[in-house]
Amino acid sequence: MSRPVLAQIDLQALKDNLQVVRRAAPASRVWSVVKANAYGHGLDRIWSALSATDGFALLNLEEAILLRERGWKGPILLLEGFFHADELPLLDKYRLTTSIHSNWQVKVLQNAKLHAPLDIYVKVNSGMNRLGFPPERVHSVWQQLRAMQNVGEMTLMSHFAESELPDGITAPMARIEQAAEGLNCPRSLSNSAATLWHPQAHFDWVRPGIILYGASPSGQWQDVANSGIKPVMTLRSEIIGVQTLKAGDAVGYGSRYRASGEQRIGIVAGGYADGYPRIAPNGTPVWVDGVRTGTVGAISMDMMAIDLTPCPQAGIGSPVELWGNEIKIDDVAAAAGTIGYELMCALAPRVPVVTV
Repeated sequence: MSRPVLAQIDLQALKDNLQVVRRAAPASRVWSVVKANAYGHGLDRIWSALSATDGFALLNLEEAILLRERGWKGPILLLEGFFHADELPLLDKYRLTTSIHSNWQVKVLQNAKLHAPLDIYVKVNSGMNRLGFPPERVHSVWQQLRAMQNVGEMTLMSHFAESELPDGITAPMARIEQAAEGLNCPRSLSNSAATLWHPQAHFDWVRPGIILYGASPSGQWQDVANSGIKPVMTLRSEIIGVQTLKAGDAVGYGSRYRASGEQRIGIVAGGYADGYPRIAPNGTPVWVDGVRTGTVGAISMDMMAIDLTPCPQAGIGSPVELWGNEIKIDDVAAAAGTIGYELMCALAPRVPVVTV
């Protein structure tokens, strides 16, 4: 590792966050959502730390197969189901649970030649209008699937668009109840926000994602500060250069920042090619040698500038936390006008990753 920038993954924090979920939904089983390469943390790197989960939920067949090959024998749920008919033999071979959200999937499943029935999750569109059957169609689709030899256990699933709001699941729950009328079926409805804040939606399986990795589903760290959730990923680097500016001196591309007086700035090895948001504005928080300060000027591909006024002792080699335990990823994301999810998933392949 010649450059000092690196990402550290705290596996104990991941285990602890799963226990937070258990305490929040004690009567439910847990799908740990590990899509998008475990939200940028590295599926192969972290899955064993979540081995106390009841099942893993993801999107790609390749990731599901990786879990099987690593020895996971429990349930694996394909959240978007299968995308082509020729994938059914692999679902059969690796015993994967698939969501069913469209008519063509129903037909493909009916015509497939399987060694044993597949467990399925029937998705109802509760108002998000991405995937799923409309509530008025769910009963007929359910009965059609229930009659198939290729279908094993069936669960009703949905997804909430605004579960971070106090009344954000009211209208969706009404649509789900309409869909479930007359069906005595298990349900999986709750994402991270509903797992934390809407116990009436827990039912049989919850599906936490972002809270496992230590960020807030609302995008505001304060909303989970007392939950016990801990950041899992820390992005850190070091100061590799120091400049002393005079009044009027500019910093970085586009001269987006000019000093109002004499000012020391530190140059940090880390930029948008490492996954840090290029659009982060002046003052985006960073932690330098134990002191909170902020960025100045435009974020470059490989470097960024930070204000050393609050930390005059800092110099070349001083440690810098870009996000982690001291600087919450939600705060960096909010400053840049995005969400912590995106920053996690955008961690660049060139950044070395270590686990602790």
